[in-house]
Amino acid sequence: MATLILPGEWIKNWEKSGKHEFVQLCKELTKKTDHGSEIRDIQAALYELCWQVVQGNLKLDLVVSVLGDMMELRDDMPSILADVFSTLDLETAALEEKVKRDHYTQLVGACLFFVPDAILKERLDPETLESLGLIKQAHQFNQKIVKIKTKLFYKQQKFNLLREENEGYAKLITELGQDLSGNITSHLVLESIKSLIGCFNLDPNRVLDIILEVYESRSDQDEFFLALIKSYMCEPLTLCHILGFKFKFYQEPNEETPKSLYHIAAALLHHNLIELEDLYVHLMPVDATIVEEHKRDISEAKQIARKLVMVVVPSEKSEDKDKEKEKEEEKNDKPPDNQKLGLLEALLRIGDWHHAQSIMDQMPSFYATSHKAIALALCQLVHLTVEPLYRRAGLPKGARGCVLHPLRNKRAPRPAESFDDLRRDTFSMICYLGPHLSHDAILFAKIVRLGKAFMKEYQNDGRSDVKEKMETLLSCFLSIADQVLLPSLSLMECNACMSEELWGLFKLFPYRHRYRLYGQWKNETYTSHPLLVKVKAQTVERAKYIMKRLTKENVKQSGRQIGKLSHSNPTILFDYMLSQIQWYDNLIVPVVDSLKYLTSLNYDVLAYCIIEALANPEKEKMKHDDTTISSWLQSLASLCGAVFRKYPIELAGLLQYVTNQLKAGKSFDLLILKEVVQKMAGIEITDEMTSEQLEAMTGGEQLKAEGGYFGQIRNTKKSSQRLKDALLDHELALPLCLLMAQQRNGVVFLESGEKHLKLVGHLYDQCHDTLVQFGGFLASNLSTEDYIKRVPSIDILCNQFHTPHDAAFFLSRPMYAHQILSKYDELKKAEKGNRQQQKVHKYVAACEQVMTPVHEAVVSLHPARVWDDLRPQFYATFWSLTMYDLAVPHSAYEREVNKLKVQIKAIEENPEIPMNKKKKEKERCTALQEKLQEEEKKQLEHVQRVLHRLKLEKDNWLLAKSTKNETITKFLQLCLFPRCIFSSIDAVYCARFVELVHQQKTPNFCTLLCYDRVFSAIIYTVASCTENESHRYGRFLCCMLETVTRWHSDRAIYEKECVNYPGFLTIFRATGFDGGNKADQLDYENFRHVVHKWHYMLTKASVHCLETGDYTHIRNILIVLTKILPCYPKVLNLGQALECRVHKICLEEKDKRPDLYALAMGYSGRLKSQKVHMVPENEFHHKEQPARSATPANQQNGPGSTGKPAISTSKTEEGTSEDGDRGKDKSQGTTKPVNKANSAAAKVTTSNGNGALNSTKAVKERDDKEKSGKEKKEKKEKTPGSTPETKAENRREKQRDERAGKEERVAREGKEKTPKADREKAKAEEKSSKDDKAKAGNGEPVEPSRERDAIKESKSKEKGDRSAVAGSLKSPVPRLESAESERDHKRRKIDSHSSPSHSSSVKDNSNEPKESTSKHHANYNSVTRSKSRERETEKKESDNTQGRSKEKKEEKDRKERKRDHALNELETSQESKRRKDENGMNSSKNSKSDSPSCDSPLSAEKEKIKRSKSSSKEKADSVKPERTSSGGKKESRHDKEKSEKKEKRDSSGGKEEKKHHKSSDKHR
Repeated sequence: MATLILPGEWIKNWEKSGKHEFVQLCKELTKKTDHGSEIRDIQAALYELCWQVVQGNLKLDLVVSVLGDMMELRDDMPSILADVFSTLDLETAALEEKVKRDHYTQLVGACLFFVPDAILKERLDPETLESLGLIKQAHQFNQKIVKIKTKLFYKQQKFNLLREENEGYAKLITELGQDLSGNITSHLVLESIKSLIGCFNLDPNRVLDIILEVYESRSDQDEFFLALIKSYMCEPLTLCHILGFKFKFYQEPNEETPKSLYHIAAALLHHNLIELEDLYVHLMPVDATIVEEHKRDISEAKQIARKLVMVVVPSEKSEDKDKEKEKEEEKNDKPPDNQKLGLLEALLRIGDWHHAQSIMDQMPSFYATSHKAIALALCQLVHLTVEPLYRRAGLPKGARGCVLHPLRNKRAPRPAESFDDLRRDTFSMICYLGPHLSHDAILFAKIVRLGKAFMKEYQNDGRSDVKEKMETLLSCFLSIADQVLLPSLSLMECNACMSEELWGLFKLFPYRHRYRLYGQWKNETYTSHPLLVKVKAQTVERAKYIMKRLTKENVKQSGRQIGKLSHSNPTILFDYMLSQIQWYDNLIVPVVDSLKYLTSLNYDVLAYCIIEALANPEKEKMKHDDTTISSWLQSLASLCGAVFRKYPIELAGLLQYVTNQLKAGKSFDLLILKEVVQKMAGIEITDEMTSEQLEAMTGGEQLKAEGGYFGQIRNTKKSSQRLKDALLDHELALPLCLLMAQQRNGVVFLESGEKHLKLVGHLYDQCHDTLVQFGGFLASNLSTEDYIKRVPSIDILCNQFHTPHDAAFFLSRPMYAHQILSKYDELKKAEKGNRQQQKVHKYVAACEQVMTPVHEAVVSLHPARVWDDLRPQFYATFWSLTMYDLAVPHSAYEREVNKLKVQIKAIEENPEIPMNKKKKEKERCTALQEKLQEEEKKQLEHVQRVLHRLKLEKDNWLLAKSTKNETITKFLQLCLFPRCIFSSIDAVYCARFVELVHQQKTPNFCTLLCYDRVFSAIIYTVASCTENESHRYGRFLCCMLETVTRWHSDRAIYEKECVNYPGFLTIFRATGFDGGNKADQLDYENFRHVVHKWHYMLTKASVHCLETGDYTHIRNILIVLTKILPCYPKVLNLGQALECRVHKICLEEKDKRPDLYALAMGYSGRLKSQKVHMVPENEFHHKEQPARSATPANQQNGPGSTGKPAISTSKTEEGTSEDGDRGKDKSQGTTKPVNKANSAAAKVTTSNGNGALNSTKAVKERDDKEKSGKEKKEKKEKTPGSTPETKAENRREKQRDERAGKEERVAREGKEKTPKADREKAKAEEKSSKDDKAKAGNGEPVEPSRERDAIKESKSKEKGDRSAVAGSLKSPVPRLESAESERDHKRRKIDSHSSPSHSSSVKDNSNEPKESTSKHHANYNSVTRSKSRERETEKKESDNTQGRSKEKKEEKDRKERKRDHALNELETSQESKRRKDENGMNSSKNSKSDSPSCDSPLSAEKEKIKRSKSSSKEKADSVKPERTSSGGKKESRHDKEKSEKKEKRDSSGGKEEKKHHKSSDKHR
């Protein structure tokens, strides 16, 4: 009740003013006319007044008089006051205060005279009435009320029933069944019905029931009956009960609810005559039953799926099938009569979407639409809704379409006129359909076409104001695709047209959206609907059936079956097929061929499935041994290449996947990119190329395609164009290149972790090869503009993107070539001149314009000191050219042209080929032939232009700021080595570039030094290569050896190509070139010695690597040896040494590492086949008798050389390398003549190399003999270690070591002493005593380092790996000699490795009288230490006897010389052979500049003349006599030792001969 609070002043001053104010208020309230609200206000005022009485604030009589006065204001005032009393009655009855209740009772009693009793009896409680005296007893009064109510509401009147008096009902039915086409309205009929009810006393409810029955039979007359019921009906609930009773009647077993009943119920609901909530409770089944049924359906579907997957015995299988059939029949016989679904269908038919949606919301999702009738009804409603929009936007041109008549129902959903209208109802209707849109393929197509129309509008409309709206619509269409279109496609059987129609929409989405949809479709959709669960299981079963029978022979039939299956459920099918391919890679070819019947959508789904399979986190990408990539990944990569090439599948997703993997630092998936580029572009990357293929790869694009690859991959134009477009459209070309270039090092330093070294190498190779392949693809397929636009300049690539330099130049090289050609064409057009000379000048100008910025850019790539040796121009030229620029492969062009001629001839002679095909093939071959010839001509002109340009540039290439040695070091470090392992063609390029630089007579470039450094230092480079890099490095060495072998083979070639070339000067400080001074040139014989030395160095390095036992060393050296087999080994004994070691590897690795065993066996076999081409050492290089060869060396042993006596015939490499290094260090402080002296000094050891090999043989011989005690004794007896000659030699060594110790102490005390003073002191000592001179000739810097060598001997094995670097053609650098001594000390430590044939097996050499052999041995033991202590004491004694023994020694030397000459001719061929083994190797190795002139076995006179010509003015006079006297003395010692050996050999007779044979056999 509304509250109207009376002011407190009125109550206080009630008699004075309050009463008057209250009456006035009531009068105003009664005058108001406010549709009933005035009554509420009056009631509130009266309530307040009465409440004051109950509270005791006002006197009873005062209030009663006022209330009596107010009765006159309105007629219904007593009734209003009775309502107030009724409210107060309830309130006061609940109060505990009896006083207030009494006040209330008194108030009502006082008002009885103006409020009628009847009104109070209606509204007050019986107990209150009893207390007022209005009734006698409350109890009796209650009983009376119950009786009256029963009579009124529950006691039925006995109306006439139909069977008793049917005239009224008969008339009623006639009235309702009359023809309604005239002017009869529901109003007229209603009046007649009322008359009939009144006349025949009919039951109104029964009348309503009959009206509904007639309506049901005449359901087409909706308008009339609905208006009639609306005007007739008393209460909606009554109508609902009658309807509910009708529905209940049909819920009996075997009863079927008629559709007409559903229709009238739907119509009544639609017009709001009844409420859905009221009717819903009368319908069966209950919702809980529906939910249970849905769950049961899902579990049954899953069970069926499980059964299909399970392997079942045939008998069980047939039984299960029978049971399932029976169940299905039962279900079909008695379809459950679901009244809720019947009503739902009726609602949809009349277009009442609002109520239909409410019913569907009560059920599980898609349960309602899983019933076909409902799905079709909803589809029909959607048809009607989208019709106008479809006609405007979606209808294809030329299509008419069937006209749909809209619903007459005005309350049905409004048809959509625009895309925005679809959001109103249409999208929700489609979503409720879900997968069951499959029942209406036409509606499916309509929705897809509307989607296409929207996407076109979305892509074209760039207005910002509608952008948000468009985005919302796009997300709606994506949801429809996910929830409706794709699931519906799964339930459509083999409908390829729908698949293509859907692709028309999907291809307008970005691939990210599409792949998201496919992912949902594959992984989630099939689990949500019972039907889809079954479909998935059936698809898998069918896929298994097809894949079991798929072979190359039945590809066509199987392909058709796969096509049919893929139209509906591609994700399930491809998932299974890919799983099979991952297990069985032989399925790849038939599977790829069988996919030709797929739709475009299916191809796109296949791409997604492949990416998903690749990214499967549960699969390991490495095999269990962690050394190789898993076969499943390799299989998928092969499939990718084949599928993407053959079929038009979008590549963007796959390329982005690879890019993302690289960003994440994972390089496994580069295998995919490699395969895709190989198959699609025909660009193959392999290090197993034949020389013919490699030659073809140096030509133009046509020659590459014809002769450069293993598989002739034809028709790659379209596929390579697709790949290029995908890369450019998605801007992935450069990012992929940069990521691969960066990832190469990432594989080693970031990604490797715990990975096996073999796998790391494999991943590195894969990354590198893919980069080369991908870069080649971009270079050959991108247009000049595209390429230049995308590839930044070299300094940005290297400094900003941190791209390795080799990769940066690899990417930039095509750009430079493009730019130079375009600039050259511009210049030709600008100034037309046809003369060749003019063209060349224009080309050079174009090169300058393009390359000048590059020259400036490369300066930032390296520290400033680098450019002291190399000019940036030379650096950029080396990195920017390719083999295409240096030479024309005429033979390759000729070979391919001849092949085509043979093909043409074969085509002409083949009678089976039809004439028109013959003509086509001949035309093709002729066109190819012409293309190749044109390409060859074009390349020839280009090469001539490039060579002319290089001729002009060469004088500025190399600066003379430092020595040629430093220049060569920088060239090798920054140019040659990084590039020669980049690719096979680059390996060939590097070798040819060195040759070209030599042929161009480039100033300050020492070809000799370059070749020497390449061949002498292969251990480190080989050990640090991966497997593929070893192939390339081997190819590079092979090409270098080819050049050297050509020069070595013929004097005429050598004199033509090398004599008078600055590269063969033996002076390394000269900056000019005087070709006329032959004394500075290396003659042919000496060059042959140097080549022998290089072969020896290669043998030594190879044997060392083979003996390390390390997997990488052995694998790499075997690969390199296999590659250089055409040119090495050429010398018989070196070949035998190698063969022996390789045979040992074969035996050791047979069961341990099969891959090494296979490599070793392969090489061993090929090496044996090369044996026939090997020659003995004396045929490989001219070699004189050792006695004579010692003399010139001795005579030329001056101050710039070592004073080591030539008697040490068995001296190992330590001694020889020390000699060379000492000579080197002395020469570094001098000018040209000292260089010459130093070169000659190495002659001292021309026989030392033989001694080294002999010591090897002796060691092996001793090992064999140790097996029997007798032989061991004999060996000890024959050991010449205690002869007087060797003792004298030991004493001399000790003296020299003692002197070294003293001088070292002096050096420590007075470091201010200048190198010049040191040299003068050394010369003074030489003049005072010839013997002393020979020992002290090394000077102060070398001697202390020799002493340190002795201390650090035990470390020699660790340092042994570096032995190949020692003694190479190091150039002299003018530095302080004290610093040089340290450097030499380091070099000698490196040199302290035994010769190759016994680098790890040398023990004490008991056949040769040399302590340096045991001293040099890696396992430096305690025995040798005690010997060195004894030598120290002997050194002190020999110091005192030095002066006295001088004359005696001279006499002895003369005698020795005579005896040696007498025995010289009796020297055994075996001994001579052993000496040959190392002659020239160690000697040239030990020379400081390694100038091969020092190896020549020229006579003493010739050497003296040669030396005197070139010696400097300062020292010419003093050096010659010293050299001669020293040489004489050395010769006598040398001869003496030989004679001693001869005597022993003679005494031992034939037995000793056998030993030699044995040792040489062992060596082989």
